[in-house]
Amino acid sequence: MRALDLGRADWRTSTRSSGNGNCVEVAAAAGQVAVRDSKDRSGPVLAFPPSAWRSFVRDVPTHDPA
Repeated sequence: MRALDLGRADWRTSTRSSGNGNCVEVAAAAGQVAVRDSKDRSGPVLAFPPSAWRSFVRDVPTHDPA
């Protein structure tokens, strides 16, 4: 497994983020979708194929369950 070069990644926080710190950030990198914890930007990053990310986003509820 090779490491993704994330030095120039354009990280984005969800527009549905409530600002409470429980967020993830995503970036496109080397044909993958990289995901990290917004509270730990130097921490681990998960990478997914774009098709898997699209499936995840499609299946996430779009309403607040609270």
